[in-house]
Amino acid sequence: MTEKATGGTRKKNTSGRGQRDLKVKVKKARGKTVSQVRWLQRQLNDPYVKRAKDEGYRGRAAFKILELDEKYRFLVPGARVVDLGCAPGGWCQVAVTRVNALGEKKGKAIGTVLGVDLQEVEPIAGAEVYQLDFMADDADLQVKEWLGGMATVVMSDMAASSSGHKQTDHLRIIALCEAAAYFAFDVLEEGGTFVAKVLAGGAEGELQKLLKQRFNSVVNVKPPSSRADSSEKFVVATGFRG
Repeated sequence: MTEKATGGTRKKNTSGRGQRDLKVKVKKARGKTVSQVRWLQRQLNDPYVKRAKDEGYRGRAAFKILELDEKYRFLVPGARVVDLGCAPGGWCQVAVTRVNALGEKKGKAIGTVLGVDLQEVEPIAGAEVYQLDFMADDADLQVKEWLGGMATVVMSDMAASSSGHKQTDHLRIIALCEAAAYFAFDVLEEGGTFVAKVLAGGAEGELQKLLKQRFNSVVNVKPPSSRADSSEKFVVATGFRG
């Protein structure tokens, strides 16, 4: 289920990176499993969940791409961005502002943000959103047609559905990330950037090797907004060799 579209306007944070002193407890736990109660408790006390709501983003994940871009500067005005598995749309919202897709930064190049997902996603101001399986035959050709050329950035915050088995889930998300990487090889322009979520767990070595063959720089980062108890990290590959 997607949330109501917003423009994702960024506001000044005056709360010390969103930290909260209050500890909110789940009042009605009847009928919920222990894991569900823990998830709700975490959401209620997560400063990034509150910040996302206050700043108009569709989810806390928006801050992950914001923090990655603050460090590596790949979402620049004029960039053509493809967001794979874009639902609910937080990463697209960030990209729209950063690449100047709405043309609000006068005198700056106007970029393009294209989001694709298996499910229907509510419209995002400044972005083009399509329902598409990026692993389908000729999906890369379709995306390049929509873009009107090659992409500057391909990014993915996708995660495979959880099976409850840690190692299985790790293998699934690595496979998904590899599929996203091969897609990026087909649509990225020379010098382009690939950003994707992975899970630490020992099977990501082949992915790293693959990326290092095609990009000038490959780094692994855990942004501040990524939960400390999560095994997720993000690979940022820059300088695509074509």
